[in-house]
Amino acid sequence: MRPLQLERLRGVLQRAFDRVELFRARLKERGLTPADIGGLEDIAKLPFTTKADLRDTYPFGLFASPIEEVVRLHASSGTTGKPIVVAYTREDLDVWTNVMVRSLASCGITHGDIVQNAYGYGLFTGGLGAHYGAEALGATVIPISGGNTERQIMVMKDFKVTAICCTPSYFIHLLERAGELGIDVRKLPLRTGVFGAEPWTESMRRHIESAGGIRAFDIYGLSEITGPGVAIECCTQDGLHVFEDHFYPEIVDPESGEPLPEGCEGELVVTTLSKRAMPMIRYRTRDITALISKPCPCGRTLRRIRRIGRRSDDMIIIRGINVFPSQIESALMSVEGTLPHYQIVLTREKGLDQMEVLVEVTPEVFSDQIGALETLHDKIVYELDQTLGLRVAIRLVRPQTIQRSEGKALRVSDRRNLG
Repeated sequence: MRPLQLERLRGVLQRAFDRVELFRARLKERGLTPADIGGLEDIAKLPFTTKADLRDTYPFGLFASPIEEVVRLHASSGTTGKPIVVAYTREDLDVWTNVMVRSLASCGITHGDIVQNAYGYGLFTGGLGAHYGAEALGATVIPISGGNTERQIMVMKDFKVTAICCTPSYFIHLLERAGELGIDVRKLPLRTGVFGAEPWTESMRRHIESAGGIRAFDIYGLSEITGPGVAIECCTQDGLHVFEDHFYPEIVDPESGEPLPEGCEGELVVTTLSKRAMPMIRYRTRDITALISKPCPCGRTLRRIRRIGRRSDDMIIIRGINVFPSQIESALMSVEGTLPHYQIVLTREKGLDQMEVLVEVTPEVFSDQIGALETLHDKIVYELDQTLGLRVAIRLVRPQTIQRSEGKALRVSDRRNLG
């Protein structure tokens, strides 16, 4: 693997140096050329690429292929400003399809399966990425895309779907709506879920597997690298195997950018080893994880990353304490009577930041005596205090109060700068 990685790294560096002005200028600033990379360890000499670089060169400034060779353009949704544009040559699409075939196969999906693809199609990479991989695997693909929840449930039931691809939060919404319609998803042929596009916890996995009667697998990817298919869990569900022949992973200190030893937690940095249209050199993902090199019981020799539960840029600082949404989710899911729907509301009063967590509770608890709600409220306050070291305001709300999302769940509502 390492000789292959080095050969491909040198090739992609030369391509980026020859064809991408930004990368060439940054290498020259450091007095480097691609020839100075003698081994894989020398990758640490190279400059990082960030999301800001893609925004600053919008739309085609990081392309290493002429537009005549680009057969597909995708773009991230982008919360502010211009979207992030990514490009693919025919060879890039072949690689993407290949890693998605491997991804789905590692979850036990095969040519006999019926796959309901509820990721959004269009500029978002999730839909077409999963579609091409499932088709190439020989599965029957239902390109239903996101939304129209009742139709999703009807198709799942009538078409005898065996595998589904979507965000974990949307699948929970599907389960809820199916229950309201009197359909027990656990009695359907559905057995596998491939969930990604947002961080989700082990507690969330346990809820999904129990309520859905399926095995839930975590898939990782990002548009800037290729889309879904950078890494995937296998049947052991103990870390995500990185397809290292196409994506070279590093872990760096989020603050200093210095490489960290294997096993240490830090920010994931990824270099594409075979991307032609838009090579990414040392792309800072902002996702926090660690590399696992010990052998996996599944037999794959590809290294793994720990499941990503948080990002370096989704941290909330309240009264000097660092808080991540994933910590709140874990604490909430440990309390019986809560539902996996919550929202963190940030406000500012008299110059001080305040945080309130809205938590949906089960219908039984909400309709019970007021004492039951008070007891549950106190339990949640205690769990969050133990987890965060911070006293947090809690508001218990009835089921279906918090708005559902057909894509990525909106967990944080920041109202500190409004009005």
